Amino acid sequence: MSAQTILLVDDEPSIIQLSRLYLERDGYKTHSQGDGAQALEAIEKLKPDLVVLDVMLPGLDGFEVCRRLRAANNPVPILMLTARDEDIDKIVGLELGADDYLTKPFNPRELVARVKAILRRTDKSPNPDSAPLHLADLVIDSARREVMVSGLPVELRTQEFELLYLLVQNRGLVLTREKLLEKAWGFDFYGQTRTVDVHIAQLRRKIGASQVKIETVTGIGYKIVV
Repeated sequence: MSAQTILLVDDEPSIIQLSRLYLERDGYKTHSQGDGAQALEAIEKLKPDLVVLDVMLPGLDGFEVCRRLRAANNPVPILMLTARDEDIDKIVGLELGADDYLTKPFNPRELVARVKAILRRTDKSPNPDSAPLHLADLVIDSARREVMVSGLPVELRTQEFELLYLLVQNRGLVLTREKLLEKAWGFDFYGQTRTVDVHIAQLRRKIGASQVKIETVTGIGYKIVV
C-alpha cells in the first residue's frame, strides 16, 4: 500500500518543517504550500489524502480555501490550524466543512494523532453485510454510506454520517460529548466539545424534515428521539 499524502499549507517555514519531520517519520508523504491560491492548485494536482490548512494565509485565507473546496464538492479531509484559541475561528472552520482543528502552538505528536484519526474515519471500508438501520422515516445504509429521509437522499459528509450512525445505533440513550468524540471521531477527549456541538447543529439542519430528532440533554450530551 502506497504512503498517504498530506498537503501542509502554512506560511511559517518552522511550522512546515516541524510538521514534515513528524509526519514523514510516521510514513506519510508530504508536500507544502505557503498561500491559499497555490494550495487550491496543489490540491487539484496532487489529490492529497488530507490537507493541514492554516487559517491565516496571504491572499486567500484558510476559511476561503475550505469554502471553495466544499462548494466544489471536494471531500478531501481538512485539519485547520488556528492561531488563536477562540471559539469563533473553530466554529467558522467547522461550519465551512473542516473535519477538525488544532490551535497553535501545537504539539507535533498531537498533529500526527489527529491526522491518523481523521484518516481512519475517512478510510473506513463499508461492511457489505451491514443491514441498514431504520428509525421512523430515517434509513442509514452503512454499506453504501447513504442516508434517506422519507425516501429522499440526504447528503452528509463523512463525520456527519459517523455521528448520526452512532446516535441511531444508541437510540434512546444519552451519549456525552466526550463519548461521541471518542467513538465517532476516533480519538481520546481533547476538550473539543465545541466540535460535537457544531456537527450536531449541521445534522439537525440536514435531517430537519425527519420525524427523528437529536435532543439535547442539558449538561450531559445528546440522544436520538422520534
